[in-house]
Amino acid sequence: MSKAEIIKRSASQVSSDLKKSAWSAVIESLALIILGILFIALQDTMIKVLAYIVGAFFIVKGGFQIINYFIEKGQNDFFNNSLLSGVVSALIGITALVIGEDIANVFRVVVGILIIYESLVRVNTAIKLSAAQIPAWKYILVLALLMMVIGIFITFNEGAILTLIGSMMIVAGVISIFGDIMFIQYVNTLAEKIMGDEKH
Repeated sequence: MSKAEIIKRSASQVSSDLKKSAWSAVIESLALIILGILFIALQDTMIKVLAYIVGAFFIVKGGFQIINYFIEKGQNDFFNNSLLSGVVSALIGITALVIGEDIANVFRVVVGILIIYESLVRVNTAIKLSAAQIPAWKYILVLALLMMVIGIFITFNEGAILTLIGSMMIVAGVISIFGDIMFIQYVNTLAEKIMGDEKH
């Protein structure tokens, strides 16, 4: 196999890995939207059930991310947030299960912090895209900042009602999906850029 073929294959692998990470983020955003809808629909009468759903989801999600980090350690440095994200998710899940019926009292803060964290991850992605001279970085940064504003609003607005919290979760999820899909459109270009930098 020629050197050019090896480089092309490597670029293809990098592109595949980036798309895998991006689509994983899309699934997480969809989960946030679904949780937002449940939060609006269930209200106080089913808040304990929601606590179990949230707890189980985040524990499984966190466990998967932690395991995935150690499996792929040293690879895909562009997305190196799996361990931290996994630990945060697992802690959120455990907290939700322990709190149970009282989850409504802290769910607002937990969700707000999670959205802020996800927005910071996307700000970091936008910075890396900017360094790689990918034009979409500006739009992804704007969407990330919008997510951050929503996260801050949810975290510090003590008077926020359940319906408003759920609505903000849905909006944050939709914004996140737009940013992730925008990123996916530039994955091939980014992969070629990464491989080009590694050749020099």
